[in-house]
Amino acid sequence: MRNFVYPAVLTTDMDAGGFVVTFPDLPEAITQGEDAEHALEQAADCLDEAVANRMAMGLPIPNPSRAKRGQYSVLLPALTAAKAALYSTMQETGIAKAELARRLECDEKEVRRLLDPRHPSKLPRIERAMAALGRRLVLGYEAAA
Repeated sequence: MRNFVYPAVLTTDMDAGGFVVTFPDLPEAITQGEDAEHALEQAADCLDEAVANRMAMGLPIPNPSRAKRGQYSVLLPALTAAKAALYSTMQETGIAKAELARRLECDEKEVRRLLDPRHPSKLPRIERAMAALGRRLVLGYEAAA
């Protein structure tokens, strides 16, 4: 089972003060904050933007590596994670948007909206698209840190 929880590295910014957050699996994702708490809040937004950008550019979304000692786990927002799962499944299976639209008996525009991280798609529709690709969308939960 694949998830979208990425390890983040928090380092002190010696020049400007505050903290810098980087993601080993997504080198383009870099953000900062005045203190550790603010930097980690910014990290979630940064991760969301990095994955959305990869989807827009047609680039693969890497599997997250396991967090090492001293790293923080940052979650991709749920709707973006669902859309990233659909996007990644399409890339893995080689199924094009037109073919998924045919399987869903809908217009290709609807498939494009399902893959648009900024469109407020309904989760049941993403689940149906995943099923059309032979996959299940699985949600989970854990205690908040």
